[in-house]
Amino acid sequence: MPAPQPADLPAATPGGAPRTVTILGSTGSIGTQAIDVVRRHPDRFRVEALSAGGGDVALLAAQAAELGVAAVAVANPARAADLRDALADAGATGAEVLAGPDAAAELAGRGSDVVLNGITGSVGLRPTLAALAAGSMLALANKESLVVGGSLVKAAVRRPDQIVPVDSEHSAIAQSLRSGTHAEVRRLILTASGGPFRGRSRDAMKKVTPDQALAHPTWSMGPVVTINSASLMNKGLELIEAHLLFDVPVADITVVVHPQSVVHSMVEFVDGSTIAQASPPDMRLPIALGLSWPDRLDPVATPCDWTQATAWTFEPLDEATFPAVGLARAAAVASATHPAVYNAANEQGVAAFLAGRIGFLDIVDTVERVLGEHDGVAPDAVTLTDVEAAESWARARADELLDRR
Repeated sequence: MPAPQPADLPAATPGGAPRTVTILGSTGSIGTQAIDVVRRHPDRFRVEALSAGGGDVALLAAQAAELGVAAVAVANPARAADLRDALADAGATGAEVLAGPDAAAELAGRGSDVVLNGITGSVGLRPTLAALAAGSMLALANKESLVVGGSLVKAAVRRPDQIVPVDSEHSAIAQSLRSGTHAEVRRLILTASGGPFRGRSRDAMKKVTPDQALAHPTWSMGPVVTINSASLMNKGLELIEAHLLFDVPVADITVVVHPQSVVHSMVEFVDGSTIAQASPPDMRLPIALGLSWPDRLDPVATPCDWTQATAWTFEPLDEATFPAVGLARAAAVASATHPAVYNAANEQGVAAFLAGRIGFLDIVDTVERVLGEHDGVAPDAVTLTDVEAAESWARARADELLDRR
């Protein structure tokens, strides 16, 4: 669990030296909102480096020029020349350009005070490990790297507070945990909006289209995370992440449906008290706290309006209709590599669904099948090679099964 910041990390408070920041995935939803936070608090942060996949080099170059970064990375080496041209057009010719699948990890390992990992997918694992090895505080929005890396990521942590969660649910838990000790925690309660198909039966979801699945009722996110939210796979990933981040058994993590998405998660203590963190859905709040932990910035987001009548509802999760969370529980206790298989098979399924090749229900059904065929590696014996091999196998096996559907 995060603890007070170490003495060698600049405080994100007025009048002190600004924290240096590297933003990975800067052109995505998390990255652009992180830059908005930095833009509002220029005295608190100095962005040193940016990375992105390469789908929008013009935006990446504009960000680099605005922030005056020293280095920019692009995962797709074929876009390196386009990035250099875009940087020249934006007036950022002094920025170093890195390109290739290892470029983000190289930037992450250069020792910024804070590395915000906003990359989507398990490709964020190596940058996560690089940031931890360099001693940077890791503001983690890339849940997949912790889910996939598991014990490898935990072993790489050099101090108790080095990982600060940026997912709204885990940020809420980290904030709520300030109210008690680890020994006083009875359980964690993850809230879920329920997605666009809350209340529907499995039969009603057989003909769901990508457009329907992308219409999230509360949050504006990237396509992969949005599809994961619709299938509740995202909540399964978050359950595994919470288990690893806060050292709480999966049996002591409950998922409840909260359609309003105002209570972002809760911690129940042994005396019967439950502490919740509430705010209107705005990802800038957990992003800002991830950058400034344990300090709070002023201002960041609009608070709840307590002068207006309102109602919040909570419902049990229908795990028969949405089995993804149950699969996550099973994967978390099965072996060190089962969570990597869970994530990899899901990523293949989401890509196939967005391409119109399979039905919505085929995503989770395929994950279940691939998990059932995996043998697994024990946590005390797992290596990065084992994790990457399990991922590769899971992707290939998932593709075989998806091609038959």
